Amino acid sequence: MDINELKPTEIFSGTAWQANQIRDMLMDNEIEAFLGDEIWGMDAPIEEPKGIAGGISVYVGKDHLADARVVVDRYYQRDGSDDY
Repeated sequence: MDINELKPTEIFSGTAWQANQIRDMLMDNEIEAFLGDEIWGMDAPIEEPKGIAGGISVYVGKDHLADARVVVDRYYQRDGSDDY
């Protein structure tokens, strides 16, 4: 097995609340996921964290990447319908 196959892949980046929601949705679908940059993201939260320091990332294994993308797409579909 190649070392690159073992490296986790970032599937999402957002606020702490969003990242935890995504991770929980992935775990509910039996996809192992974990958070990255959790401490920095909590200390320096920002509104639009994609690609900017302060966002919290969600990572999954490459073997679950396709299934994880389906879950994240569902999150975006659901999130777009609820404007608070």
